[in-house]
Amino acid sequence: MNWCHYRFRSVWDLPAGPGAVYTVLERVGEYPLWWPQVREVTRLDEDTGTARFRSFLPYDLLVTARTQRRDPTAGLLEVGMEGDLEGWARWTLTERDAGSRAVYEQEVEVRKPLMRRLALPCRPVFLANHAAMMRGGRRGLAAYLGRV
Repeated sequence: MNWCHYRFRSVWDLPAGPGAVYTVLERVGEYPLWWPQVREVTRLDEDTGTARFRSFLPYDLLVTARTQRRDPTAGLLEVGMEGDLEGWARWTLTERDAGSRAVYEQEVEVRKPLMRRLALPCRPVFLANHAAMMRGGRRGLAAYLGRV
């Protein structure tokens, strides 16, 4: 087993329609406004940017993300990532009741040297750190959608 490889899937039910959610999610430069663990996003060009993340563990993850797929009709946003995490992340939006369901999927290999050295003994802590980040994002996005 590769202890540095992770697959994540989070499902967020949100109080706005898929179109409104898509509009917010495609504005990656604004993620720090509503997602507390996304500390900084810098656009490099139309399809590429850097992001710095930190959840409850005392380290930052730095990635460069490049758009791979952007399809508002299908409710799909996907990026490739390199840096401290290498792989991809994808949002898929569908209509649900009076709002929408956002499914976040991610498959990455950790490249940050300290995390690689601690991959086996700290894996449960790394997973908890990611789960906390996703809870913060869901709460933040739901609140942000209520204000927009």
